[in-house]
Amino acid sequence: MNFDLTENELMIQQMTRDFAEKEIRPHFMKWDETQEFPREVFQKAGELGLMGVLVPEEYGGSGMGYNEYIMVIREIAKVCGSIGLSVAAHNSLCTNHILKFGNEEQKRKWLPKLATAEWIGAWGLTEPNTGSDAGRMKCVAKQDGDYWVLNGAKNFITHGKTGDIIVVIARTGEPLDSHGMTAFVVERGTPGFEGGKKEDKLGMRASETAEVIFTDCRVHKDNILGQVGDGFIQAMKILDGGRISIGSLGLGIAEGALEASIKYAKEREQFGKPIASFQGISFKLADMATEVEAAKLLLYQAADKLMKGEKVNKLSAIAKYYASEVGVRVSTEAVQIYGGYGYIKEFPVEKFYRDSKLCTIGEGTSEIQKLVISRELLK
Repeated sequence: MNFDLTENELMIQQMTRDFAEKEIRPHFMKWDETQEFPREVFQKAGELGLMGVLVPEEYGGSGMGYNEYIMVIREIAKVCGSIGLSVAAHNSLCTNHILKFGNEEQKRKWLPKLATAEWIGAWGLTEPNTGSDAGRMKCVAKQDGDYWVLNGAKNFITHGKTGDIIVVIARTGEPLDSHGMTAFVVERGTPGFEGGKKEDKLGMRASETAEVIFTDCRVHKDNILGQVGDGFIQAMKILDGGRISIGSLGLGIAEGALEASIKYAKEREQFGKPIASFQGISFKLADMATEVEAAKLLLYQAADKLMKGEKVNKLSAIAKYYASEVGVRVSTEAVQIYGGYGYIKEFPVEKFYRDSKLCTIGEGTSEIQKLVISRELLK
């Protein structure tokens, strides 16, 4: 692997950094306090190509790879995890599912709107009683001529109320049958499709998380991605990329917390000198920096293999598990370095601390990542 950034990658990094500083930093605490989902920010991101990073140019996207995608998520998450999460979910779940498994007509119909953020995308797998245990999902779809009728609910759905389109996995066969689920694309405004309760969250508060409800929702067979029964298998493949996505989010949060900690440690004085001069603080910074670099290497290794078309489920699980836990550990240490000020909203690290925890839960908990890793090891 060549770790030197190309000229194009450096331009993308700087463009994303400038966008985050101009469009996100001045407002992110207000959005956090009010749980406002700032749709206009994502439309501006879409104008820069940040909402269709992996989508080929022929479908209105940027046509970039996972190296650039990791960079985009990292740079945004350094400023605000909430905005980073929504950009990640839009790109890697809804948009990427249509890109990977849609037919040509479906791609041309939906991808240009998603890649430019004219439409915001959602993706539905989790249900109130089936999180990691997706095989027992209760949201069902039954065929009625050329249509399928969906009934049930999904929860913890990013953009569940605001999203214009959702890729939803529904049961079309028997419970626990890995070929008994199907992926449907449902547009907002379809009768029987509505958003439910919006969750009041600990962190990631500007990234909308809500319930999605289907009540006799009729979806035409042309809105099926792939074949009937392929939905669960597709979802697992999408989550391979999603793990890299959430790992990048955790890494960006860790990098933001580390940068804030270094700055504060140089400026804050106790006993007549900067606290950075004390071994108790400087060793914390050294440990934080080491874990950040290790997470970065794991993520880029997983991305490299994914772009080569190699099997990545074990490595993406390792990268997601490690990077998300690093996000928590580094942001926790950042609060400790700030001391009492780390507990106050006027300073940045309490938000990194709150936002980081989601990375160890969303798109597969740390425990599920360990399950994936250990199963691969023991085959």
